[in-house]
Amino acid sequence: MLQVSGICLPLSAKEPDAVAAALKRLGLKPHEVLSAGVSKISVDARRKKVQLVYSVLVQLKEPANLARFANLSQVSVKQPEPLVIRHGSRPGGRPVVCGLGPAGLFAALLLARQGARPIVLERGPAIAQRASSVEQFWKTGQLDENANIQFGEGGAGTFSDGKLTTRIGDSRCDWVTKTLLEHGAPAEIALRSKPHIGTDLLRGVITSIRKEVEALGGEVHFCTPLTGLVVKNGKLAGVQTIRGDFAASVLVLAVGHSARDVFGMLPQYGMTLSCKPFSVGFRAEHSQQAVDLALYHEAAGHPALPPGEYQLSCHVAGRGVYTFCMCPGGEVVAAASEAGGLCTNGMSLHARSGKNANAAVVVGVDERDFGNDPFAAIAFQRQLEQAAFRVHGQYIAPAENIESFLKGEGRLSITEVEPTYSRGVAAADLSALLPTELAAALRAGLSRFGQLQPGYCAPQAILTGLETRTSSPVRIMRGENLQAVGLEGVYPCGEGAGYAGGIMSAAVDGLRVAQQMLADWKFA
Repeated sequence: MLQVSGICLPLSAKEPDAVAAALKRLGLKPHEVLSAGVSKISVDARRKKVQLVYSVLVQLKEPANLARFANLSQVSVKQPEPLVIRHGSRPGGRPVVCGLGPAGLFAALLLARQGARPIVLERGPAIAQRASSVEQFWKTGQLDENANIQFGEGGAGTFSDGKLTTRIGDSRCDWVTKTLLEHGAPAEIALRSKPHIGTDLLRGVITSIRKEVEALGGEVHFCTPLTGLVVKNGKLAGVQTIRGDFAASVLVLAVGHSARDVFGMLPQYGMTLSCKPFSVGFRAEHSQQAVDLALYHEAAGHPALPPGEYQLSCHVAGRGVYTFCMCPGGEVVAAASEAGGLCTNGMSLHARSGKNANAAVVVGVDERDFGNDPFAAIAFQRQLEQAAFRVHGQYIAPAENIESFLKGEGRLSITEVEPTYSRGVAAADLSALLPTELAAALRAGLSRFGQLQPGYCAPQAILTGLETRTSSPVRIMRGENLQAVGLEGVYPCGEGAGYAGGIMSAAVDGLRVAQQMLADWKFA
């Protein structure tokens, strides 16, 4: 199969126009082609003339002739890579998967499809009950520490934009996409260069995958937090939960980036944790219309264009300042998982039809800031969240205009941009909530973003704080066999273990770990 990339066409173009352009570049006639169709669509808005950029897959009737296209520009041979499964002989019993976010979910799915009948433990509830708890928190401020934005079926990504964008370039991404499509994800995720599902549709997809795991003999135990491990002779022998013990010689540890209690117990079982870089900052809100105008110019509003989506970055005094998890047409949400701590996140529905766009604006921190002590990094996150909560209490978020933050005024004027944070916002000096160096870096970064994107620092734009859960602050060290350093049988996995960042890469790491487990063990 041939992939023809970089086909630039006007906004009025349709799929047949892209296919015709691909065949022309290949020098092919329609009778030489078995099938042809668009595989990717992106937007090129770097110049005033906004264009659509297509990639087209072409399958020839005579595939032996592929070599003749080898020297054509932006033409490549694309062959699907199967997911290779090897089976070990060492008895492993039934594997246990701790955590039902993307990593745990996809590990459990692959294990279940291979007949391993995994036992899945999730500290939070199923999606329907979890959504009810989240809505209750947003309305009343009553927080359930095991059922919130961070914990419950689907993990933290369930209440997000459902982004699938990744930079890892792993062939397992195709397996993940195919599986999501099989379980009801919109067909466009296979086409868009920046695919997203949306929190509303993602919830049904996750539930469907979980039901497949159960139909294949897997068990899912909700509201079952991990409380300890059973270790014998340096090897895993079982897991302890509030609902009793489970015998286990093999465990996928996919607990997510906010499982601070779990991180705290791991060293007593011989496991090693280290600091991992993460970032802290705020949520920036602009009107979606303003973002579209800044990105698309006079083409803004054209029906062929998706809501504008940006990514900005710069370096300030040795630190990276960047935008992260941009949610077009979305809202800023209360994302706390500990009482008395306030943190934010961003979320969008599939339609991305909200009036505002929001994105995290954050600055990087790493082991230099914490003396390579991962628990100092966790304490830093917690201290920031508690300080943000104390400003107004009741999970009312501190906020100020970007212009005010740049001047250090602590002022909030609400005009064209109305904050979407459901618990309400009130004026505060956001720079006072961060160490001086980090606040200064964010000021410099925002000033730079104002130069890169027109209107970014406009008077009506608003910052809401704090954003602290960008990724895990720790890495659970694992060896080349993907097992935890210091404890045989435990496979740290996903974003919480420090090996992924986002839905797609976490799902891929879940598959990678499940493949390794299947190669190491024979499951009953």
